[in-house]
Amino acid sequence: MMDLSTLWEVGLPLAGSAGGLGYAKVRAPRVFWSLVGLPVATTRFAVTYRSTMDVCGLTVQPSRLRAFMVRNIARRPDVQPVPPKIRRVRASSTGLRVTLRLPAGLEPADVMAASERLRHAWGVHSVHVTETKPGFVELRMTGYNVLRQVKMPRSIPAGQMAVPVALREDGTAFVRDYLKVPHALTLGANQSGKSMYQRNLIAGLARLRVALVGIDCKRGVEQQRYAPRLSGLAITPEEASGLLDALVEEMEDRFDLLSDHGAADVWELPDHVRPVPVVLLVDEVAELFLVATKKDEERRDRMVTQLIRLGQMARAAGMFLEVCGQRFGSDLGKGATALRAQLTGRVVHRVNDKQTAEMGLGDIAPDAVVAVTSIAPDLPGLAVAGDTSGGWSRIRTPELSTADAAAICAEHAHLTPEVPRLHLYKLVVPTLAGPAATVPLVKPIPAT
Repeated sequence: MMDLSTLWEVGLPLAGSAGGLGYAKVRAPRVFWSLVGLPVATTRFAVTYRSTMDVCGLTVQPSRLRAFMVRNIARRPDVQPVPPKIRRVRASSTGLRVTLRLPAGLEPADVMAASERLRHAWGVHSVHVTETKPGFVELRMTGYNVLRQVKMPRSIPAGQMAVPVALREDGTAFVRDYLKVPHALTLGANQSGKSMYQRNLIAGLARLRVALVGIDCKRGVEQQRYAPRLSGLAITPEEASGLLDALVEEMEDRFDLLSDHGAADVWELPDHVRPVPVVLLVDEVAELFLVATKKDEERRDRMVTQLIRLGQMARAAGMFLEVCGQRFGSDLGKGATALRAQLTGRVVHRVNDKQTAEMGLGDIAPDAVVAVTSIAPDLPGLAVAGDTSGGWSRIRTPELSTADAAAICAEHAHLTPEVPRLHLYKLVVPTLAGPAATVPLVKPIPAT
């Protein structure tokens, strides 16, 4: 009887702990990683580091001075190869970060080529290699799939025109910085998460002191709900043509201002004369290219020309483009390829055809096209982000409902700047009338 009671007292807590850890591994991976995964991975990394680097080909022969000291001072006949030196180890709620000092003879490309072997050797979900400065690389190891349940990190680098939009697969935040990447192209099919990406972007921009201008040729069904925070909105191709003309005129006025002050861009102007930055959000770019009759071709050509002009010159004037669409290819018409060449940032979600993926990423990161075409439809919001340096990474946007994004825009409506040239395109938001005056059922009788 005593043995059964002892087994019950010891086995029940152990079974409960094992069940709790199993539940945390599925529902709360951050908790499971902090309690179990991080100690195990840290121990495995410390014990097997030298041997792992040796079998992965990331060691070099020691220098003559080191070999001489080992043979004559340490009295060891065999001289071991030298792996990269560990400079710093940092743990986080998503993984482990290790800073390595590369010895002479190794380059960051060697470590990047062995990242998949390092992942299997240390039993982590992924290993990403980033060059921090010459001679130093950082191994960003994640203990689980951080894109399965997106949770943005607490500390995110801030900037004057920087907006955190999504989470990278290495656990860091994907920040849309307009000062570094002024114009961007976002592509994605229906139900791919492209609208979720736009909502997160608009919600982040709504908190900044910028003028948001929208073009939504679907009668404003996507962007009309953000009207309290928009300085201008066009909901038809005719209005879009006039809005683009107004933006080009605004850009020319700003160039005159820059010429008067001898400045290269608006950020060199004094604060009291600096115009407010403008971000143009195009919801469906294909609607600007497609025409129904021959009469509309002239308007189409003018709109595309104005977009290309904004892409070429508007950065210095503090005006930025955010072009989105489902389908983008050279078959859209004249000017599509020229416009794409001005859009530095590329974010491609799941697409319906390979040509759209190649149009979005094929010219800057050909390897990313395969990653785009392999996105599963059960992971909305998952995308591939590339840049002109040839690098790319998988990202996923956190879930944000349309009502929450509209509430954020309404909350920050006081930050909406007035741009005189866009006054005709400012959407008037109707105000709710107060409660109607109630009529008493019984006629009051004076007391006199």
